[in-house]
Amino acid sequence: MPVGQGIWPAFWMLGANIDEIHWPKAGEIDILEYIGRDPGMVYTTLHTQDSHGNTINTKRTPYPNIEEGYHIFAIEWTKDKMDFFVDKTLVYTFNPPVKNEDTWPFDKPFYIIVNLAVGGNFGGPEVDDKIFPQKYYVDYVRVYQ
Repeated sequence: MPVGQGIWPAFWMLGANIDEIHWPKAGEIDILEYIGRDPGMVYTTLHTQDSHGNTINTKRTPYPNIEEGYHIFAIEWTKDKMDFFVDKTLVYTFNPPVKNEDTWPFDKPFYIIVNLAVGGNFGGPEVDDKIFPQKYYVDYVRVYQ
């Protein structure tokens, strides 16, 4: 995992209909977000029309030494709920009691994004330029259906 003030690596998904109905209505699934200003923490979050402003569908999980070695970040996504895992440990379950287009836009195709952002509203406005260069290693991405 890249480290340092301003670093923001992520493994996430966006609704494939993002161009037609826009964010957050298309939905966003953050399987992993890590921010350098909050070391030792893993974030999993879902953004929907109903919750994007409050970001109530989120879990901040302490994970000592997450920056070291390889880890497995996973989601098990069914028609009723989503379970998020770090190294096979369940860290968050999203299962809203009411599932409609505003609370559950997750019944359509999504695409995967793996990126390393620098700065930004979540990564932090202050970036320590002394941390560069950085590397973000990804061993594999698998999808099962």
